[in-house]
Amino acid sequence: MAIDPRRLEDTVDHVEIRRVQDAYADIVTRRKWNELVDVMRPDVVLDLDTRDSVRQFHDPDGIGNFIDGAIAQFEFFQFVILNTRIELRVGGDPDRASGRMYMSELRQSHSGHWSQVYGVYHDRFARVDDRWWIAHRRYHSVARNNMPAQLFEFPHHLTLDSL
Repeated sequence: MAIDPRRLEDTVDHVEIRRVQDAYADIVTRRKWNELVDVMRPDVVLDLDTRDSVRQFHDPDGIGNFIDGAIAQFEFFQFVILNTRIELRVGGDPDRASGRMYMSELRQSHSGHWSQVYGVYHDRFARVDDRWWIAHRRYHSVARNNMPAQLFEFPHHLTLDSL
């Protein structure tokens, strides 16, 4: 039985995009900010909504500097991907994709306080020179278990086809 070439191409694209997501999680957990250039376009934008503040960061260095400062307070920090969804050929373009990534941060402060954060990324991916990259990210916090715990409304206004 022959495999439809488009299905095969979709599978390869999906795996390659998932590798980008996995590499991002590994980079953040290891705090290796110089490696963000391996997964993010030089002109990447991060729109960050922590529900306490809304901010925007540009380029891998700016994003890495922000994350580094935000997690410096933690002795232990691990970025965990909980689930993802990837849509290929956004707008009919084979070199554009979008994704939703549910994540959690497991962390312990230097004083021993454990906390956990849950969030969702809505991403745009671009294939450039036969390689997939994060081109734009939107992050929203959805819950924190700090005392007291906080829950936030899911950003339903963001859909994979409207990124």
